[in-house]
Amino acid sequence: MIFFDRRNCITPLILLLGATPLCAQDSSTDLAKKLSNPIASLISVPFQFNYDHGYGPLDGDKTTLNIQPVIPFSLNEDWNLISRTILPVTWQNDIAGPSGTQFGLGDTVQSFFLSPAKPTESGIIWGAGPVFLIPTATDDLLGGEKWGAGPTIVALKQDGPWTVGVLANHIWSFAGSDERNDISSTFMQPFVSYNTPDAWTFALNTESTYDWKSEEWSVPINFTVSKLVKIEEQPISLTAGLRYWAAAPDNGPEGLGVRLAVTFLFPK
Repeated sequence: MIFFDRRNCITPLILLLGATPLCAQDSSTDLAKKLSNPIASLISVPFQFNYDHGYGPLDGDKTTLNIQPVIPFSLNEDWNLISRTILPVTWQNDIAGPSGTQFGLGDTVQSFFLSPAKPTESGIIWGAGPVFLIPTATDDLLGGEKWGAGPTIVALKQDGPWTVGVLANHIWSFAGSDERNDISSTFMQPFVSYNTPDAWTFALNTESTYDWKSEEWSVPINFTVSKLVKIEEQPISLTAGLRYWAAAPDNGPEGLGVRLAVTFLFPK
């Protein structure tokens, strides 16, 4: 579930381009399994809602809606290019002491994965490419005011109902406000999920970030349950779950958080 986000969180959402009937080969179970693969050949657009609390000395709150379109492009018979975007819309209150309330866009994380069209002989599905940090935040406290870039990679294996894998990236800042701290941050999202024959998915992941400048970890552990349904032939995945902060910076969140998501799928 990735793990980014920039939490990448791994559930894909479909572009709202209009409903497309399910292909004969794409049953609800097949689609649910494809959703466990962050680089599947499937257009998806998740709207992922996260709530966390306990920030700073005033126990501030943060609510984030991550808009996460995933768009695959077929380059040829052997290779695909997958675009994954995370655009956060955030409401927060007193996350840095008596800092008041902020609402608006956060910084965008844009990833591109070049991936073989078929798994390896051992069944490994992988993709690699660049990741970019774009300073789209509408408030100083919603973003870092830095441009960043680095490498990203994902690898996974699907065996029967199980999907096991990891998504990772590292971002260094290279431009932006001289008054803000430079960025050197590693993100790692190991994940495991189990799909049932009736299109339920049980998933466990962490979305761990290590800040090399402050030498601090952020480690939320997410457990989610999803169900794929169809509304007038439009496949939609509904997700609910909890997140536990195993580690966080001194002014970071504490205890349990909540994750909800709705994902629109447009199979080819």
